[in-house]
Amino acid sequence: MSTPDCSRWKSEPCSHPQGRLASAPMADPFYITTAIHYPNGKPHIGHAYETIAADIIARFQRLLGREVRFQTGTDEHGLKMAQKARDLGMTPRALADEMSGHFRDLFDKLDITYDRFIRTTDADHHRASHAIWEAMAAKGDLYLDRYEGWYSVRDEAYYDEKELVEGEGGEKLSPQGTPVEWTEEETWFFRLSSYAEPLLELLNKPGFLEPASRRNEMIAFVEGGLKDLSVSRTSFDWGVKVPGSENHVMYVWVDALTNYITGLGYPDGGELWDKFWPASLHLIGKDIVRFHTIYWPAFLMSADLPVPQKVFGHGFLLNRGVKESKSAGNVTDPNELVDLYGVDALRYFLMAEVTFGQDGSYSAQALVNKVNAELANSFGNLAQRTLSMIHKNMDGKLEAFEPSEDDMKLLSTVREACRDVLPREFEALNFSVGIEAWLKAVFACNAYVDEQAPWGLKKTDPERMKAVLQTLFMAIRDLAIAIQPVVPAKSATVLDQLGVGEDHRSYADLSNEGWFAALASTGHSIEKPNPVFPRLELPEQETA
Repeated sequence: MSTPDCSRWKSEPCSHPQGRLASAPMADPFYITTAIHYPNGKPHIGHAYETIAADIIARFQRLLGREVRFQTGTDEHGLKMAQKARDLGMTPRALADEMSGHFRDLFDKLDITYDRFIRTTDADHHRASHAIWEAMAAKGDLYLDRYEGWYSVRDEAYYDEKELVEGEGGEKLSPQGTPVEWTEEETWFFRLSSYAEPLLELLNKPGFLEPASRRNEMIAFVEGGLKDLSVSRTSFDWGVKVPGSENHVMYVWVDALTNYITGLGYPDGGELWDKFWPASLHLIGKDIVRFHTIYWPAFLMSADLPVPQKVFGHGFLLNRGVKESKSAGNVTDPNELVDLYGVDALRYFLMAEVTFGQDGSYSAQALVNKVNAELANSFGNLAQRTLSMIHKNMDGKLEAFEPSEDDMKLLSTVREACRDVLPREFEALNFSVGIEAWLKAVFACNAYVDEQAPWGLKKTDPERMKAVLQTLFMAIRDLAIAIQPVVPAKSATVLDQLGVGEDHRSYADLSNEGWFAALASTGHSIEKPNPVFPRLELPEQETA
């Protein structure tokens, strides 16, 4: 076959904002997806980590004024599901229904603002999978042959002999350390080898695949030579049937990857398709980068469809430095963490603690320590004592004032963090860096409180006391707006206590210099505040 024409699948560069916040809604919509999760067991902390990160990105982009489409869901076909269901004495569909429900319940509990929770057992997904298969067949990229090689059921992936590693007992393992088995069966093949050149061009495109380490791995994989890919199975029947070959089911990754376009109305097109494809960002774990940056773009090129604008492969979340596994008995149920510490505490810890893109470690002790120090003792205490003093010493009423040089210096520090640094770093998916800048602004506010000592100014200079407290009021408003994607419920509570209307909480509102004067001119007053960030305590078993 000749090298495919690249002109029809190239996507335009993504025009995300950088630096200064936009003051008006942005024209380009934003489509973000997580990997769809494999429901052969209940969700673990890794599923929560990726989905929380995606939700933070979605909320962040909405606050910038973009129209956002956010999709997550479950990947329910494949041999692994069929074997698990057999072991449990269930049908695969019954297992999928039960486990998919656990994922959806968790994501609702985590305050995930998805627009669609897709299941690969959905009727429209089977139809979309048939359509992309037929498009690849029409291109001449599918042919029937026999597959002989190594397959990992756990990874649902084929591996070349040279990729395998030796286990402790001398057994052959995949690069992920999972068991492999020799497989022989009739199969449909996809002409992946024909797409090496356009794939290299795509992988070398700045910004398509991040972090850079993942990009380098994939470039090396393609340069090492691509073999045609087996894309159907006959040894089991739990999957999407291959059109015209009913004894074959599609390789689970053909089916799974297609979910990203199913959710936008493929193959019919329509408003969602026209508005949101190609995807702005596929957010995935580092272990499935190959499927999303080699197989998936090749399938799309074959079907004459645009490729995604960006794929980001994040790292693993380790339990006290060790990868979780059922055999090790260290699997963490995120539901339990939420019940113990709250949704926003978990969201904040995961994003503030881990450098996104790298592996990170967590423990209950680390979560409690970080959330208590940064949210309860720093931001929460700042908001509580400021609003309490306004309520007690000013009857809760705001009034116009002339800020001093010290006041302006603090407000400038807060505005730089909230308007410039945090949005810039969140745009680059550097969540921990953006949160660190936000936290430094919180620390600056607390230092300002200690320096100005408003409790002592009530008798010596009441007008100065008012200026100090209202400067802090302004700073807290900016800080609460900026951190909304990470701690949405708690931020909303702070903004409610400030009296900031729900229609004045976007990032564009951070650039409104006259908001305080307008609010004060209405005779605005605040009620006595309640603590928003209570200190967390470790359960007895964690402290033992």
